[in-house]
Amino acid sequence: MAGMVDMTAFKEPVIILTAAAIVVPLFHRFKISPVLGFILCGIILGPSGLGELAVQYPWLNAFTIQDRASIAMMAEMGIVFLLFAIGLELSFERLNMMRKVVFGLGSLQLGVSAIAIFAVCYFFLGTTGTGAAVIGLALSLSSTAVVLQTLAEQKRLTSPTGRGAFGVLLFQDLAVVPILFAVSMLAPDRMGLGVGGLVQSLAIAVLAVALTIVIGRIVLRPLFRQAARTRSPEIFMAACLLVVIATALGSAAAGLSMALGAFLAGLLLAETEYRREVEATIEPFKGLLLGVFLVSVGMSVDIGKVLERPLEIVGAILGLIAVKAAVVATLGPSFGIKRPAAIKAGLILGPGGEFAFVVLGLATSLSVLPAEQADFALLVAAITMCLIPLLGRYGMQATNTKLPLEAEEKDLAQQASQTDSPHVIVAGYGRVGVVAVELLAEQKIPYIAVDSDIDRVRRARKAGKKVYLGDASRGEFLRACGIERARALVVTMDGGSAVDQVVTAAHLEQPNLPIVARSRDAAHAVHLYSLGVREAVPETLEASLQVGEAILVESGVPMGNILVAIHEKRASMRASLLEASTSATPSERMRVLRDQHLKGNS
Repeated sequence: MAGMVDMTAFKEPVIILTAAAIVVPLFHRFKISPVLGFILCGIILGPSGLGELAVQYPWLNAFTIQDRASIAMMAEMGIVFLLFAIGLELSFERLNMMRKVVFGLGSLQLGVSAIAIFAVCYFFLGTTGTGAAVIGLALSLSSTAVVLQTLAEQKRLTSPTGRGAFGVLLFQDLAVVPILFAVSMLAPDRMGLGVGGLVQSLAIAVLAVALTIVIGRIVLRPLFRQAARTRSPEIFMAACLLVVIATALGSAAAGLSMALGAFLAGLLLAETEYRREVEATIEPFKGLLLGVFLVSVGMSVDIGKVLERPLEIVGAILGLIAVKAAVVATLGPSFGIKRPAAIKAGLILGPGGEFAFVVLGLATSLSVLPAEQADFALLVAAITMCLIPLLGRYGMQATNTKLPLEAEEKDLAQQASQTDSPHVIVAGYGRVGVVAVELLAEQKIPYIAVDSDIDRVRRARKAGKKVYLGDASRGEFLRACGIERARALVVTMDGGSAVDQVVTAAHLEQPNLPIVARSRDAAHAVHLYSLGVREAVPETLEASLQVGEAILVESGVPMGNILVAIHEKRASMRASLLEASTSATPSERMRVLRDQHLKGNS
């Protein structure tokens, strides 16, 4: 019948959205990582959970996902968006500073872990040499998606633990192509072939990376400039999605992982004025799609097989984590990562990763590895991935030196960007914002300035100022600017309603954040004080004070007396404005904030 909708086509998205709507708030309430919640949903709703019972109870088909492949593309896009977001947090300069960790610690971790796992499989488990080599390479890889998400939740991405873990993960992503090629060379019908194919594959990979960087530097800025000038959120979002998907597909076409291409695109955008707005735009996509990936990980855990061989599986899990954690904990200090941070990084890198599914799947299809051994290794990888959030929390507790985070990060403080430490956010880069930024820069106070006018932002960037394009009245954009770490917010926009919207959004995000706001006149200043700003600066009153100061100077009053008189007059005016704004109760102020926020969004 025309117009009928195939409801089964929407089953998986509806299940994922339902899980996200229920799991994330529930686990957040009990202060449990949502990562565990999504993985648990995958275990329960997957083919080895309720899906297994659907044969006897057909009505369960509506609530279960029978085939992991049905969500495989959405799951991979979750990793793609995550790596793009991580690229935005870095830059080529900061990546260059990490080169010793990436290529030094990363290569040693991969090589030593693979050899150790190979030795255990070959000498103690009776696996063939070829099979042991494949399992060693596959299980030496860690989970980029789960590790980075766990570190982000713990706010440890910029700590030594986070930097060490990320450096190792980045090298692993780069090594996936040679590993896949090596596995394909181990196939019975291809043994003994030369290294020409490997050289060719590596040459194509290097060329693809170089083209992505060159084309990105040429295309990205003009693309986002045109999108920003439309002042249409939909067009800007379309540009973001185009860049992520196009670079991911281009990377895949060259034989690289889709995530690596997206990561390069993020790096290219990290130094531009669009970074913060892009980060705020893709955040919802990243969160939802990453949830799909975590659900797919849970679907890989077959409870029945675990119950069949519990001791072997538990032993393999503990052995894998212990071997890989020991490698990182031992080698980390040689690359500038202090012992406690190296131990924490080792614990979260100890479990298996998503690329183990790719490597072992290829090995099985080419008859390099028996299906039974591959399934066992995949089960170990999947279960250990489920343990990453718990290992991350345990690592923080076990190595707690009772030092603040700033002390832990001291050895890498020079590598951190200004936004890694408390900074001032300046909303509006007009004539008032320019002066505020200059004063902050003179006092060497870290700042982020934002403005919605792309031409104004471009001029500031050319002048070397740290100014970004974006709408500061959006909570997600303020989070992208690090409002949780900000020491203050300065609102300098010209329009009264625009100032109100930014103040409202900021207070809903961080109620105790000190806010200094520009106001049109005394009445607007009273209104801003009622919204909770720390200082409201009325233009009309400041102009009158400047006039009064000039008159006193011309009248021959000593400068010291003038400064005292102006200061006392300003304090008196401020006290009057504050008194006029204190009639509202705290609950009424919060209601005004919410009403103002809803008004601004309508």
